[in-house]
Amino acid sequence: MALYNVKDYGALPNTEQPSTVGIQAAIDAAALAGGGTVLVPAGVYRTGSLRLRSHIELRLSPGALLKFSTDPDDYPIVDSRWEGVTRQVYASCIYGADLENVSVTGGGTLDGCGQPWWDRHRGAPEDLAYPRPKLIGLDRCRRVTLRDLNLINSPSWTVNPLLCLDVTIDNLSILNPADSPNTDGINPESCSGVRIINCHIDVGDDCIAIKSGTEDTQERIPCENISIANCTMLHGHGAVVLGSEMSGDIRNVVIQNCVFKQTDRGIRFKSRRGRGGIVEDVRISHIVMEDVVCPFILNLYYFCGPRGKDRYVWDKSPYPITEDTPEFRRIHFAHITARRVHAAAGFLYGLAEMPVSEITFSDIEISMAEDAVPGLPAMMSELEPMRARGFYLGNVRDIQFYRVRIGRHEGPAFYIENGHGVEFENCRSVDTAQPEELVERTMSESGVGQ
Repeated sequence: MALYNVKDYGALPNTEQPSTVGIQAAIDAAALAGGGTVLVPAGVYRTGSLRLRSHIELRLSPGALLKFSTDPDDYPIVDSRWEGVTRQVYASCIYGADLENVSVTGGGTLDGCGQPWWDRHRGAPEDLAYPRPKLIGLDRCRRVTLRDLNLINSPSWTVNPLLCLDVTIDNLSILNPADSPNTDGINPESCSGVRIINCHIDVGDDCIAIKSGTEDTQERIPCENISIANCTMLHGHGAVVLGSEMSGDIRNVVIQNCVFKQTDRGIRFKSRRGRGGIVEDVRISHIVMEDVVCPFILNLYYFCGPRGKDRYVWDKSPYPITEDTPEFRRIHFAHITARRVHAAAGFLYGLAEMPVSEITFSDIEISMAEDAVPGLPAMMSELEPMRARGFYLGNVRDIQFYRVRIGRHEGPAFYIENGHGVEFENCRSVDTAQPEELVERTMSESGVGQ
């Protein structure tokens, strides 16, 4: 396959002069010839938004650095999604739409130079006519590969495949400051056939978030057939998050062989009334977590975002079940260790009219931090901070705990509020002053075994 060196098309490394025109010319020349590899040799290149083409591999050599402009005028306006809703946005730093067989690879670095974008967001968001660019945004593409890249300082989300089919994301190192706003790591959205492997992610929001649009998304398209494996995740609000944008459904997800450290929350499912959609058939196994607020969260009263404070969202009374009622079901956790947990071992809270159901926990080891700091395991109305609590279950059905050990917890290891069909087998409290308080039940339990 032909090789197109960006320097041959006018890109100038190690100068203040923008190389946007030269890099884009190399991409366009390769596309005109039917495809090829666009090579970015070692050096620092300043550039605005770049648009990929079909059958193109953009290869950044080790030592190559693309530094993206902080001037909004260097980013075309395109139609895409922002927080689940289609609207006009600034094009991503690396952008593509309606493409086939497209790759960004190599040992080089993409620097989104996000600080001015974050400052505008915090101080004067009105100065931005459109939502901030993402670092890599690919819409409606088929057969996508992102491999061996260093991604830093993204203006907003770092990697966002949207409505894509057959996506491989392999060996990315993603680093955004812990206090940078909305700088999620990898967010597949309404995609099918996504493989995320061998990545190291340290960001200012969720490390990986699986999404499928909100109630305001016109087309309800699921995010499905997702595999996440062999990743390390640091800081961030959640390690792997499903929702809260899940109106198009999320299903068939496998998460395995990962390490989470100081990620606030570990595995987090979140949605609320009005969103609709189903999250189902998810298997999570062989995970090690350390120093997290709460390892497991399934919350159907999530209140952040537009209309999140409406009574319809936070009211704990049962409502009629409609197409706007979200559901979590058939989710399985196994072979997981969580150390230095602060708030609670787990927090599962379904709707009064739609319990979280068909959930299993097997071979789980959890121990609380000796210096546990009180915190909120989930974002929902009227929830008080917790410290070193066990599992807190509300509005649940058909939940099984097998060989679950919880250490250093305060109060019962399992607190159940309105639980039906909750079963325990070989579960233990360890290293706690109250080992006899394994389970506490309130309200209308039925079929609860121990």
